[in-house]
Order: sequence, then structure tokens, then C-alpha cells
Amino acid sequence: MPLTLTLRTPTSIPLEVDTVKLETVRVQSADQVKATVIQRGNRQVTVGEFFDVNGSAADDDTLVWQGDCSKVKLIGSHLSTGTIMVEGNAGMHLGAEMSGGSITVNGDAGDWVGAEMHGGRIHVKGNAGHLVGGVYRGGRKGMTNGEILIDGNAGNEIGHAMRRGLIAIGGRAGDAAGVSMIAGTIVIAGETGIRYGIGMKRGSIVLLGDDPPEMLPTFKHSGTSRPTIMRVLFRHLSGLGWSVPAGSLDSAYHRFLGDFLELGKGEILTRVA
Repeated sequence: MPLTLTLRTPTSIPLEVDTVKLETVRVQSADQVKATVIQRGNRQVTVGEFFDVNGSAADDDTLVWQGDCSKVKLIGSHLSTGTIMVEGNAGMHLGAEMSGGSITVNGDAGDWVGAEMHGGRIHVKGNAGHLVGGVYRGGRKGMTNGEILIDGNAGNEIGHAMRRGLIAIGGRAGDAAGVSMIAGTIVIAGETGIRYGIGMKRGSIVLLGDDPPEMLPTFKHSGTSRPTIMRVLFRHLSGLGWSVPAGSLDSAYHRFLGDFLELGKGEILTRVA
């Protein structure tokens, strides 16, 4: 049985659980996990004050969070190996700065999913907040590797200052997707807000919606084609359990280059209806 932490006492004050590391709890007993100190607002509490703890991560290297953890921050932050499952919603900073392993959320997640992550995979089966895969304020690079899959909608500034990796949004996206993007790939299946790709230097943004918004004037059309790499990308995403919109594999795509206020080596691909 995997190590399972079940939220017993809901709280309106966020809990910060970055001290609950899979690398540590896999060699701890349930009582030791309960005694782990976490942050609640401006004071410290123990895991056992809010969670029931059962099982062990020693055999299957798996940690399960159960209940509505929308006020539980930093689940899976700095994860390097193993599997984390969230059976419910997750709070802010899910998988922040993780370098390996996988996180699956069978619910929604808050802001900063995979912020500045370096590797591994995050799959959120519901919606996510702002700054998926983004850079923290004052930082230089967002995610530098890894994959983030969101089945539902996401907020603003997806992939802010993204350096490498893959982000796929199955629903709508907010404004400024790919802002200051350095490299990497962002796929958005639904509607997109305004100013996507603003300030991008390199990288690719793929828009699969039937009616993409108006392109910024600092992007220039460079032709229409059926890139082979799109078929490779969508087959990869489909194999990961992300729902690729019907017809995407065989569609033609308009290609726009920009942002010419920066290097102008980025590309935005929009599906031809």
C-alpha cells in the first residue's frame, strides 16, 4: 500500500508541505511522517495535526495525497524521483522546481504549476491557474525541461520565460501565453487570450482552436504547410493520455515568425480550419 496522506481537518489558512519529500518519507514510518513539521500561515504545525497517514512508500516509491488539498501548497516541490498522486485538488506551486519523477492530479491545481521545473512530468486532469511552467518574479528562466499536461483550462502567462520542455493545455488559456519564452513548446487546444508570444525569443506555440485571436504586429506570416513534426508531437501527447483535438494530425498550419522586437526566431503555428 502506498504512503497515503488523507486531509482530515480542512483549513482556510494554507499549509506549506515542501518538507514532506518523497525521498525522505520512503524510509520513514507513518508516525515519523506525522511528526514532520510543516508551515501553516505564520506558525509551524505537524503533518499529523491535519492528515491521517497510512501505508509506506518504501516498496512502490509512491506518495498519495487525498482530499481537497486546494489550500495545500508545494506538493511535490523539488521532486527528483518516484510518483505522487493527488486524489482531489492541489494548491499553488505543485511540482515547483522538480527535476524528475511524475505527479498526477485527479482534480484542479492552483497557480505556478511546475514553476521553474527542471524535469519530470506533471499531469493535471482538471484546470490549472496562472503561470504554468513560469518563472518566479525576479528570476531569469521558467521551466528548463520536463512536461506539463493540463486537460482543462489554464490562466495567464503560461510558460513565462520557458527555456525548454513541453506544456500542453487541453482547454482555454489566458493572456500572454509564452511571454518572454526562450525555447520549448506550448500547445493550446482551446481558445487563447491576447498577446500570446509577446517578447518570445525562440520556441514554438501551437494553437489548435478554430478561431485564433489576432496576431501581434511583430509577427510575420511565413507560409502554410503540414509539418511532419506535428504528427510526432501529437502522437507523443496522445500516448501520454492527453486528448488531441480531432483532425489536428492531418491539418495544415499557418506559420508566423517573431517576436521581431526580440530575436525573431520564435514561431506560432495556427491550425487551418
